[in-house]
Amino acid sequence: MNRTFYSTILTLSGLITSPTLLADEVPVDESYSVTAVASGLYIPWGIEFVDNNTLIINEKNGTISKIDISSGSKQPLYSVSELYEGGQGGLLDIARSPIVPEQYYFTYSKNTSEGSTVVLAAATLNGNKLTDWQDLLITDASEDSGRHFGSRISFDDEGYLYFGVGDRGNRDNGQDTNNHAASILRLKLDGSTPTNNPFVNDDSIRDEIWSYGHRNPQGLFFDSKTQRLWEIEHGPRGGDEINLIQPTLNYGWPVTSHGKEYWGPFDVGEAEEKSGIESPKLVYVPSIAPASLVLYRGDKYPNLDGKLLAGSLKLTHINVVSIDDSGKTPKLTEEKRILDELNERIRDIAISPDGYLFLSTDNGNIYRLNPSN
Repeated sequence: MNRTFYSTILTLSGLITSPTLLADEVPVDESYSVTAVASGLYIPWGIEFVDNNTLIINEKNGTISKIDISSGSKQPLYSVSELYEGGQGGLLDIARSPIVPEQYYFTYSKNTSEGSTVVLAAATLNGNKLTDWQDLLITDASEDSGRHFGSRISFDDEGYLYFGVGDRGNRDNGQDTNNHAASILRLKLDGSTPTNNPFVNDDSIRDEIWSYGHRNPQGLFFDSKTQRLWEIEHGPRGGDEINLIQPTLNYGWPVTSHGKEYWGPFDVGEAEEKSGIESPKLVYVPSIAPASLVLYRGDKYPNLDGKLLAGSLKLTHINVVSIDDSGKTPKLTEEKRILDELNERIRDIAISPDGYLFLSTDNGNIYRLNPSN
């Protein structure tokens, strides 16, 4: 990337709490450019839209802010208390309610008497404040570990909320359904458990669980057109997975895995298909270290319409995945990688109400992806 880009940084005088606005459009490969909306943020883990010109940003340190896209000005809204910010933990995802526009949902890690765990919370946006903050579910996933919290949020068209919880760095949690770890959970918007959840009559499985056997789910997206819930998760050394999530299914961790142990050339689990375990639709070897997932449908980027887009941390790109529906089950193919030249860990991807793609990076930047001419 052209490093003269950084000379275009404009300082917003008088706005001490504001991020820097980066005004120039910067080409990053032969097909796309990015325009920097804001910088100076602390690992913007989750981004969500209020309207076409306004974003709400979750920073990993617990700060929630509103950002004006046109000016880059930052308005603090809330600071999460009782936050556990260690290792991979901190303030995590944000998602706007599909029913009540002023309500937003959050996931974050907090300390409990048994260690840190993942919490689903909700709050109401009133002008320049978040009010009525409420923890809806403090998951039973506590560990003395700063690893594998998950945790993206998505909604289906029936008013249910889904979010993922990682195995918390404890492999045994992968097949232990007596806690919430290593699972995709399904709740009502008030945080209660739907009576039609698949395991509500099974005392050996927690009522909130929709699917299990997930190592560290960090992307979750419901596609209204096909009524499919897609998930992407970190494997160990190799073996990241994209899964089509369906109720009751066991996705295998750590019984099946395409990854290796970190400390040697040893398989973690069986790489072959196994009875009773749902196989991934796509496996990445080597790992890309996924952090987010969306399925783009729109006319702003014709080449991306109908494609899954995964943000990559380790390999610093957006992974474009095509879906072939000609068979009985969808077949996924990694099509290409874009934004490699940006050379930043892509943390979250969000779609604006008018159909543009925005992304956050661990460098503390927010970018808009510009369509190719």
